[in-house]
Amino acid sequence: MAHIYLGPSGKCYSMKNKGTIESLKYLKTLNLNAQEIEFVRNVYLSNDQSKEIKELAIDINIKLSIHASYYINLCSAEKQKIEKSKSRILESCERGSYMGAETIVFHLAYYGKLSKNEALYLVKKSCDEMSNIIKNKKWNVNLGLETTGKTCQFGTLNEIIEICKKNNRCVPVIDWAHIYARQQGKIDYSDIFDILEEFKIKFVHTHFSGIEFGPKGEKRHLPINKHPDFEALAKEIMKRNIDITIICESPMLELDSLKMKKTFEKIGYKF
Repeated sequence: MAHIYLGPSGKCYSMKNKGTIESLKYLKTLNLNAQEIEFVRNVYLSNDQSKEIKELAIDINIKLSIHASYYINLCSAEKQKIEKSKSRILESCERGSYMGAETIVFHLAYYGKLSKNEALYLVKKSCDEMSNIIKNKKWNVNLGLETTGKTCQFGTLNEIIEICKKNNRCVPVIDWAHIYARQQGKIDYSDIFDILEEFKIKFVHTHFSGIEFGPKGEKRHLPINKHPDFEALAKEIMKRNIDITIICESPMLELDSLKMKKTFEKIGYKF
């Protein structure tokens, strides 16, 4: 039987004024088993606090990941901004190593005036440099390269896979809503899993939400509805018997996480 991990992006909405420890304990009462720690605006936990969180997460069986800063552009025309982007990612990697959060998720870049091949070269170069630092520091983390939802952003599934093929410290993070928005309301879950299986991904880290989009892709995340269809994704996961984390990025956080959990239970999965 596959292992499925479900939970919110960041602290539960009901616990937004509480600390991470309190949010994790609350997740346990809901029988949810994953949380993505949000360092999107700042890294607000020390290494010692991260160790404490790791101990609790192990004790109550919550799988942790981290979303690094939003302020990342590995294709900036300014070299200093690229270096600052790498520094922000690596700071999250350090916390992740103390926290037991193996996947450090981030959006990679904007194309700007670069061709797609030029952007790919620059992103790959930065990922290789960060991977060497992670290896030298002996941090047990992976760089989670997220598929992006706007056409101006680097991060199609093919671009992500191309980097991950050549760097075993990089793993794809599939944001189903982003792919759906970027493809103008189209997504084939089976095709995406076929690509991942060909790449021999053993464990898949993903995000899910509803989404509003326009001609240029993603506009904003929405509560889970039929766009994209979560039940169809759940059925494909059960069919594939794949180990997966699904982080809820809807505005409803734990409520939509529970909605996803009920969908899995309805089709036969037992948490």
